[in-house]
Amino acid sequence: MATSKNVLSTELGWIHELAKNEINPDANSTINDMAGLDPKQLIEESTIGFLEDLRDLFTMFAKSFNGYSENNSRFSEAKIYGITNTPADFMVFRNNVKLVFSNSAHGIINATFTQHTRNDLAADGSSTSQKQSHDIIAQMGPFMDVSWTYQGEKVNPERLVKYFFIEFVKASRQLKKSSANQLLLKQIKALLHDQGIDL
Repeated sequence: MATSKNVLSTELGWIHELAKNEINPDANSTINDMAGLDPKQLIEESTIGFLEDLRDLFTMFAKSFNGYSENNSRFSEAKIYGITNTPADFMVFRNNVKLVFSNSAHGIINATFTQHTRNDLAADGSSTSQKQSHDIIAQMGPFMDVSWTYQGEKVNPERLVKYFFIEFVKASRQLKKSSANQLLLKQIKALLHDQGIDL
């Protein structure tokens, strides 16, 4: 439950606007145009705040996870990067796997996994990309309260980050390199499969 001790002074800007409108009611701005009551502005502020909360959680989880890496000697560390020219978008990166959280549209935060994998069977060593995307959507509730949802259900930021962090680590796990014999066996199996023969 919120108390007066929990409310930050920076969250009281709407009181200033309310008092200003009370002193000068004939001013151009009306009380409904105040930032505290404008749904579009509330969603924009909530989007930035929600993205910052997610980034803080990812940073905390990555720092703890990377502590077991012993400076990349045991496994590759997860890195968090801000995305330039955006208020709060960010990316988690490890072993050619990216997890990007971005404000893709008004009231929508998009989480996109992108994994670049090298094609072992291609002669030119080309790579392919796999993408997986999820939308987290803002909903305006009673009393101008903004909540974040996934598939219509309200989300808990900590649970959301825990889920995505686990999936990210699994997706970015680097498997031990195959030996030359295993690579040759893969190529033979692929050729036989093309001929309709499965082993």
